[in-house]
Amino acid sequence: MEANGLGPQGFPELKNDTFLRAAWGEETDYTPVWCMRQAGRYLPEFREARAAQDFFSTCRSPETCCELTLQALGMEVTMVPGKGPSFPEPLREERDLERLQDPATVASELAYVFQAITLTRQRLAGRVPLIGFAGAPWTLMTYMIEGGSSSTMAQAKRWLYQRPKASHQLLRILTDALVPYLVGQVVAGAQALQLFESHAGHLGPQLFNKFALPYIREVAKRVKARLQEAGLAPVPMIIFAKDGHFALEELAQAGYEVVGLDWTVTPEKARERVGKSVTLQGNLDPCALYASEEEIGRLVQQMLDDFGPQRYIANLGHGLYPDMDPEHVGAFVDAVHKYSRVLRRK
Repeated sequence: MEANGLGPQGFPELKNDTFLRAAWGEETDYTPVWCMRQAGRYLPEFREARAAQDFFSTCRSPETCCELTLQALGMEVTMVPGKGPSFPEPLREERDLERLQDPATVASELAYVFQAITLTRQRLAGRVPLIGFAGAPWTLMTYMIEGGSSSTMAQAKRWLYQRPKASHQLLRILTDALVPYLVGQVVAGAQALQLFESHAGHLGPQLFNKFALPYIREVAKRVKARLQEAGLAPVPMIIFAKDGHFALEELAQAGYEVVGLDWTVTPEKARERVGKSVTLQGNLDPCALYASEEEIGRLVQQMLDDFGPQRYIANLGHGLYPDMDPEHVGAFVDAVHKYSRVLRRK
């Protein structure tokens, strides 16, 4: 540690690297744990602040953007309360691709996100690592064509079947935008990156292997190459493909250090399928946090027994819901830390 307590990039020295060591596959004294959407949607403080001002003006202010990250890739986006991002003018025809801005300019449009990451890294003061995020190309494509969320993704999947060439063109545009965006997050202070393929489950194995997996692989390959070219230290990368259990083997070989699992996957079977070359992350059912604190402790104990003590990051199988009790979230985290230490002594 340098005399002033700052690391080589001017950031505070990291005091707790357990999550990063687990992501790299190194042994840890206990199992690290984190929750998606922890501050974003369920904390009362966030909901009160959000009600007071427009979501995007909040995002564009680095001072209040510490807990918020949003990306807009050349299209008008509105945030609909209770529904998430919505695109008033979704892509409908192939010619609509022409109105997308050059992906090379996207990173500059998102400068406010990078400022927020840097500010967050400074304010964390080295207590825990900072994770950067982005949606994967297929998931972003679904939003852009469906105009938001969808129960069937029929419009986006129609493109895959009727317009495969245009679909690949759009997926390449999104990949070209994502790579500098993720690299920019690392430059700004992110110490790990997670790519969300939230809508993997709408694709079967054939469509996934054709339209999702190649771009997931390309993002990892290009981000790592760009970091190396820039002389930056590598960061662990996490791929989380919700309901993508049919592609676990392929995801484990896609260039990511960590594969996230949703709650529909059995830990032992997942480990058998992916081997020991990657760290697994997951996978408690988020709704388990509605249970009593005692039951949460029991469920956590079972989960840790199933995953084993090493090459593992404890996580929910998706994100927290807005009405979840922060005390129960705390019980989940405490149970992971407490029992994982017991497990290592066995």
